[in-house]
Amino acid sequence: MFYWIFISWFLEIPKFVSAFRTMNISMCFYKITEDFHHDGDLMIGAFFPIHTYYTKYKTPHPFIPYQYMDNYLQYNFKNYQYILALLFAIEEINGNINLLPNISLGFDFYNVKFTERETLMNVCFWLTAQGQKKILPNYNCGKRTFTVALTGTSWTTSSQIGTLLHLFKFPQLSFGPYDPILSDLGQYSSLYQMAPKYSSVSLGIVSLMVHFRWSWVGLILPDDHKGNIILSQFREDMARKGICVAFVKMIPVTWTSYFNKFWENMDETNVIIIYGDIDSLTGLMRNIGQRLLTGKVWVMNTEPHITDYADYFMFDSFHGSLIFTYHYRESFELTKFIQTVNPYKYPEDIYLPKLWHLFFKCSFSDIDCQLLANCQYNASLDMLPSHILDMTISEESYNIYNAVYAVAHSLHQMSVKQEQIQAHENEEMMAFFPWQLNIFLKDIDDRENMNLGGRQKLNAEYDILNLWNLPKGLGIKVKIGSFSANAPEGHQLSLSEQMIQWAGGFSEIPQSVCSESCMPGFRKLTLEGKAMCCYNCTPCVENEISNESDVDQCMKCPESQYANTEKNHCFQKTVSFLAYEDPLGMTLASMALCLSALTVFVIGVFVKHRDTPIVKANNRSLSYTLLITITFCLLCSLNFIGQPNAVSCILQQTIFGVAFTVALATVLAKAITVVIAFKATFPGRMVRWLMTSRAPNYIIPLCTLIQLLLCGIWMATSPPFIDQDFHAEHGHILLFCNKGSSVAFHCVLGYLCFLALGSYTMAFLSRNLPDTFNESKFLSFSMLVFFCVWITFLPVYHSTKGKVMVAMEVFSILASSAALLGFIFAPKCYIILLRPDKNSFHHIRDKTHSRRNKSLKI
Repeated sequence: MFYWIFISWFLEIPKFVSAFRTMNISMCFYKITEDFHHDGDLMIGAFFPIHTYYTKYKTPHPFIPYQYMDNYLQYNFKNYQYILALLFAIEEINGNINLLPNISLGFDFYNVKFTERETLMNVCFWLTAQGQKKILPNYNCGKRTFTVALTGTSWTTSSQIGTLLHLFKFPQLSFGPYDPILSDLGQYSSLYQMAPKYSSVSLGIVSLMVHFRWSWVGLILPDDHKGNIILSQFREDMARKGICVAFVKMIPVTWTSYFNKFWENMDETNVIIIYGDIDSLTGLMRNIGQRLLTGKVWVMNTEPHITDYADYFMFDSFHGSLIFTYHYRESFELTKFIQTVNPYKYPEDIYLPKLWHLFFKCSFSDIDCQLLANCQYNASLDMLPSHILDMTISEESYNIYNAVYAVAHSLHQMSVKQEQIQAHENEEMMAFFPWQLNIFLKDIDDRENMNLGGRQKLNAEYDILNLWNLPKGLGIKVKIGSFSANAPEGHQLSLSEQMIQWAGGFSEIPQSVCSESCMPGFRKLTLEGKAMCCYNCTPCVENEISNESDVDQCMKCPESQYANTEKNHCFQKTVSFLAYEDPLGMTLASMALCLSALTVFVIGVFVKHRDTPIVKANNRSLSYTLLITITFCLLCSLNFIGQPNAVSCILQQTIFGVAFTVALATVLAKAITVVIAFKATFPGRMVRWLMTSRAPNYIIPLCTLIQLLLCGIWMATSPPFIDQDFHAEHGHILLFCNKGSSVAFHCVLGYLCFLALGSYTMAFLSRNLPDTFNESKFLSFSMLVFFCVWITFLPVYHSTKGKVMVAMEVFSILASSAALLGFIFAPKCYIILLRPDKNSFHHIRDKTHSRRNKSLKI
C-alpha cells in the first residue's frame, strides 16, 4: 500500500514544481506584446506561431498566471528558432555589400494564434498605411516599404493569408511543408512554396518497415486533403512491399482530450506511423505524452513539439521514436549566431526577455518592465534543454533562410533592372510595387545559390533520427541512418542498428506482424477476408521445400533430388535397384540358385535311373529337355537382379520368353504324345507313323520359332532400355529396365499363357487314360498353376513400383518354374527314391494282370 501511495505522490511532483514556478512569474511576462518590429528599409511580414492556446481548465485558476479564462497559454519556444533564422538571414544579407547595397531588410513579426479572424486582422494591420497596432520604438512610417509576406507553418495559415494577398497580387512565401492546394495559381497566383515539391518520405518510411520486417503497422494522418494524399501514397508503397495497414486514424481538426474513440484498437500493432505537419500534430503529440504510451515505436516525419518544461518524469512516450527529416548540410554559422543572441543585443525582440526570465533567473523592472541584468552568468540559448529550444537547425528554419535570400536576390535583380532603365528618383530608397516582385520570384524553383546547404530538389535525401529522451526533457536526437531515393535499389536505406534505443518495453528490435512468421518448411496460406499479412502457416507438400521464412509458394525439388523431413532442403537422391546386397535381392537369388540346384539333382536322378519304367514312360527325351529348360528358366531370373545395363535389359525378356516357351512346348508335346497313343481314331498305319516318326517333338521348335519371331519384332521396333524412376521410392532414383513396347511384352506373355492353356487342355483330356505311369494329371495341374501365376502377375505388376515391381516378376518366374518342377517331377522322384519296388517290370506286369481280371469280372 505504501508503495502505491509513494508512486502517486511522485507522479504529482512535476505539477507542484510547475505551479510553484508559475506563481513567481512577473506580470510583465504577460504585459509585453506578442508582436514586434525589426527595423529596415524594406520590410518582410513574418506570420507564424510561437505560442498557442488550448483548453485545460473549465474555470479560471486564481494562482496560475498562464491561464486566461478557459485557455492555457503554452509557448512553443522550438518555433522561436524560426525568428532566429529570419534574423540571421537578414543580418547576413545586410552585411553583404554585393547584395542589395545601401538597402537594408527588416521584418514585422506577428504571432499566428490559429484563428482566421486574428490572422487576417494581423495581415490587415500590416498592410494598412499606419502598418502597426501600436507605436513601436525606432519605427519610421515614412520609410516603410512592404516586400513580401512570410507564412507558415500550417497550410491553413498560408491559405488564409494567401486568399487575402491574392486580391492585391502581393507576393507570399510559405516555408511550411509543400501543399498541392497552395500551388493552384487560380487561387494563389502570388504564393511560392519553399519546401521541395516532391517528397519520397513515404517510400523511406516503407523501406524502414521492410528492413525491420514490420509488416503490420498503424497509420495516423491529419483529416484533410494532405492526409488523404499521403494515405494513398502509403497504401501504394506498402502494397508494393508487402506491408499491411492495421488501422488508419485520421486526426480531427479540433482535438479534445475526450476523444477516446480515437485510441481504440491502438494495441493491434507495436509500430505506428505519424505523418503530418507540426500544427496538425500538436494536439495528438500532447495527448500521447499525457497517456504515457511507452510500448510503441513511433515513426514520424516531424519531431514531437511537446514543451511542458516542468515535466521531467523518467518515462517518456516518444523515447525511441524514429524521425525522418530532410538532410541539410549543417550550418555552423547559424548555430553560432544562436549562441550569441541575448535580450540586450536585440531589445526589440520580446521573446528573449521571457526566455531569460523563465530559465536564467532574470527579473523585470516593476516600472517599465525592462529586463534587469541580474541573470545567470554567461546565459546562452544553447544552455536550454533540447525540448525547449533545439540547437539542431530544423527544416522550417532552412526554408525561412532560403525564403529571405530568394526575396533578396529578387529585389537585387529588380534594382539592377531599374538602374538599367532609368535613374532612381530617390537614390537612398528603392521605389517599386510589391506585385512587381512576382516576375522575379516565379523562377524560385531554379535558384541554387540562396541557401545554407544547396537547394533540395526532387527525391531529397533524408536523415533518420532516433530520439533518446530518458529522462524526459534531457533528450537528444541521434542520427542513426539515412535514406536517398536516388540511390540504386538495395542501397537507398543505410542504418546503424547498434545505435538505436528502442521504446520502453523493448530490449531488442520490436516485432510488428499480424501473424507469426512461417518458418522454413512452411508456406503462407492467406485467410479469406483478411489482409495479406494475416495468414496461417501450412507445411509444404511432398517433395517441395521452403528454405526461407514467409514464402508464398514452396519450391519443388528437382527430380534428381528429394525434400528432407523438415521440408527445408533438397538432397541428392541415391541410385537404387534390386541389388544382390539387398535382403530381397539376396533372398530371390538364393531361391533361384537353390531351385536350380534341385533341378540339376532331379536331372541326375533321371539320368541315373534312365532305364527304369517310370523314366522311360512318357518320352524320356522330353523329360530331359523339360528339366534342362526349367533350369534355364530359374537361372534367367538372375538377370533381373543387380544393376541393369543395356545388354541385361534385352536378355531379361528374350531369355525369359524363349526359355518358358521351350518348357511349355515340351509339356504340350508330352500331353499330345499321350493323346495320340490312346485316343487316335486314325487307321493303324497312320497312328504307327505318328508314333515312329516322333512328330510331337517338332512342336518344340515350331512353338519356339513363333516366340523368337515375336521377340525379334519386339527388339527391332521398341527394345527394352535402361530407365529411371524418380518417384517410386522416396529419396532414391530407381534404375530399371523399361519394357520398351508394352504391347510386345504383353504379346510374349500372352503367347506363354496360350501355350499353358493348350497344354492344360491336352493334359486334361488324357488324365484318365489307362497307363501305369500316366502323368497327365500332373501336367494339367502344373499348367493350371502356371496359368494362375501369370494371370495374377499382371494386375500386381502394374500396381507396384520400384524394386517391388522387379521382385514381383522374379518371384513369378521362380513360382511358375517351381510349379513345373514340383508337380511334374516330384511324384516321379518320390517313386524312384522312396518306392523303388513300384519302379519295376514285375510290379507293372502284376498290376496289368489285376486290371485285366477286374475287367473280365465286370
